Amino acid sequence: MQTPRLSLREFTADDENDAHEYASDVVVTRYTDWGPNTPAQTRDRINGYLEEQLTWPRDEVSLAVELRMERKVIGTIRLSVIDRQTRTADFGFVINRRYWNQGYASEAARAIFRAAFKMLSLHRLWATCDIRNVGSWRVLEKAGMRREALFRRDVFQKGEWRDSYLYARIEGDEALTRNAALT
Repeated sequence: MQTPRLSLREFTADDENDAHEYASDVVVTRYTDWGPNTPAQTRDRINGYLEEQLTWPRDEVSLAVELRMERKVIGTIRLSVIDRQTRTADFGFVINRRYWNQGYASEAARAIFRAAFKMLSLHRLWATCDIRNVGSWRVLEKAGMRREALFRRDVFQKGEWRDSYLYARIEGDEALTRNAALT
C-alpha cells in the first residue's frame, strides 16, 4: 500500500536494523507488551514476520511502515481479523520516536482502514491503548476512530496494572470518514 509519504509493505530480512532502532527504545516500548528488545529479540520478531508471510490467506498481517523517499522503515502496523463472521479486526502500530508528531502513524492507520473496509469488507476495527499513552490515542482519534470505553486495570504489563481506552471505527461511519479526511 502506498500513501503520499509511506509504503506499507511486507518485512524483509534487511529491515532488521531499522526495526531494532525503535524496538530497542525504552520510550517507544514503554506502553507495549514487549520490549525494549535485545538484538536477538528483534531478529526473532523479523523472522516471525517472514514466516507469517509464507501463509496466505492469513488473519494477521504485520507490515513495515517505510518512508518512501528515504526507504527507511520507521515502524510497524498490524491488522488482525478477530472474528470473520462479524467482520471484526483489531489493529496496532508502533513508530520510531524520531518520527513522532509528523502524522506518519495516522497516515498509515488511514491506509489500513481503507484496505480493511474496501478490500477486506470488514465491518468494525478496534484498538486499545494505555490511557497514559496520549500520543497513541491522539493518533487513533486523528485517524477517525471514536473512544468507546475505559477498561480499568485490564492489563497486567511490565509489573503493573494499566487502564486502557478502547477505540473503534465502523464501516460507513460518514462523520468519522470526514474527520479523518481533514487531518
